[in-house]
Amino acid sequence: MIIIVFGLPGSGKSFFASRLADKLNVKYISSDQTRKGVHALGKYSFEDKMTIYHLMAKNVDEDLNQGETVVIDATFHHDAMRAIFINLGKRRETPIRFILIQATDSITKKRLSGIRQDSEADYAVYLLIREQFEMPEIPILKLQSENDNIDRMTQKALEYLRGSYE
Repeated sequence: MIIIVFGLPGSGKSFFASRLADKLNVKYISSDQTRKGVHALGKYSFEDKMTIYHLMAKNVDEDLNQGETVVIDATFHHDAMRAIFINLGKRRETPIRFILIQATDSITKKRLSGIRQDSEADYAVYLLIREQFEMPEIPILKLQSENDNIDRMTQKALEYLRGSYE
């Protein structure tokens, strides 16, 4: 199975996605970590972003060959980014699930004001991506990230995935 955790910078998606992967004991792939791994920090043109998404898809494809379930963490703010993985899932006949993580502007602004381990995104990037964000027209689970609800979010995600995962 492919589990896509997506949302705007500062929404809490990476925090959530890494914990969900731990809870499920599955592979975790992050666009931020992938970008760092190929020395592409500071490269954020649409083409640069698509290169990272294609690289993540290649890694997911290899993990699926090993029988792995994968949690992928990225903004996925354009339909073209999601299409790469939707097509991979169809080609592999592998279920794919989408979980959108959202947060209020005030929580996001506070989160983005601090130093973050892997992401270079700041509040200006958040505003830009928010403007560019294309809401998918596919089934998704929407979760609201607050500062103290990670356990509730994880439980809702597990319930959402349960029918597909077992």
